[in-house]
Amino acid sequence: MNRSLLIVCLLACSWSLCASSLTKSHNEGKFSDAEIEATIKAKLAKSKIGQEGFEVHVKDRVATWTGTTGVMQHKGAATRMAKAAGAIQVTNHIKVSSDAAAKAKGNLSGQPRHVQVKAAAAASESGQPATTGP
Repeated sequence: MNRSLLIVCLLACSWSLCASSLTKSHNEGKFSDAEIEATIKAKLAKSKIGQEGFEVHVKDRVATWTGTTGVMQHKGAATRMAKAAGAIQVTNHIKVSSDAAAKAKGNLSGQPRHVQVKAAAAASESGQPATTGP
């Protein structure tokens, strides 16, 4: 009984020492601007959008992005990246090229998309044999 009590006390003491080694910001879930910016830049270096040359700055836990891209989705990815790194707000000044914007607008125009189905695939779904000529 005394041995198990001693083990529990030792574990509690070692846990409190480990917990005290964390900074106050880690305990509260708040990170400094420098920590957030460093995390974003590390994530950016490892990601596909890192090749775009985006700039990011953090002040008062608000991340501000600048740059240009030819891919509409990269702007959203940058915002999500900053939020995941601990920013409480993101100001995204990334400009999307006019070609990418036009392409995205065309995809959302409400026109039905055309699907190409090979004759063999369509026949196997309907249970009929595929025809191979006129």
